[in-house]
Amino acid sequence: MGTSAAGGREPVVPPGTPLADLAAAAVVPADTPLERVELLAIDLETTGLDPRKDEVLSVGMVVVRGGQVHLGTARHLPVRPRGQVGDSAVVHGLTDDALAQAPTMEQVLPEVLAALLHETPVPGVPQDAPPPRRVLLAHFAEVEATFLAAACRQVYGTAVGMPVVDTLQIARRLLRAQHHELQAGTVRLDACRRRHGLPRYRAHSALTDAVACAELFLAQTAALEQVRGRALILRDVLERRLR
Repeated sequence: MGTSAAGGREPVVPPGTPLADLAAAAVVPADTPLERVELLAIDLETTGLDPRKDEVLSVGMVVVRGGQVHLGTARHLPVRPRGQVGDSAVVHGLTDDALAQAPTMEQVLPEVLAALLHETPVPGVPQDAPPPRRVLLAHFAEVEATFLAAACRQVYGTAVGMPVVDTLQIARRLLRAQHHELQAGTVRLDACRRRHGLPRYRAHSALTDAVACAELFLAQTAALEQVRGRALILRDVLERRLR
């Protein structure tokens, strides 16, 4: 969420906005013990996969902290698109009628950005400093990262960088460590959950998929700790490519 499509510098973040609060927040140091890091598992349902022309229809999010999924923080935010839902309704079941009274992305985005701020102290971050940024957690996080960045540019004219963890990429690392071939479908969310003995949930519901991603992350990090033979730090799971 940090650089423009042309690779240049982003415009200045408008002061007094939720994006400005996020921009002022520190990034959690990469050597922070993972158990001390707050992550925000996010899933988006959209009209397609191209943020240049497709739109967000719903946002699901839940906090992961201290090795637990905090279901009391779970939020599902429907979003009214500017255009029509179109054929994407076949995938997620969200229709134009169902979203007709929903808030717009301009109204929803501030809540999402506020949820990306840490609540608990973090080692290495001064106590009197603004709360650091939570880590964005998603499965195939490129979708969530690029759509949120596009929404920020639409609403505020710019975006800010975010630390990202992608459970799809962790799945690839674990499969390679176990000398498995990466066949088609092996890193889909449901397939990853099955390998870790997690229950099957209905797909393409933003909140359900966010919770499913969060649960998968905890199972993956437990397995990764066994592979590494030590407790994990943030750097072990951070996806640098999407910052």
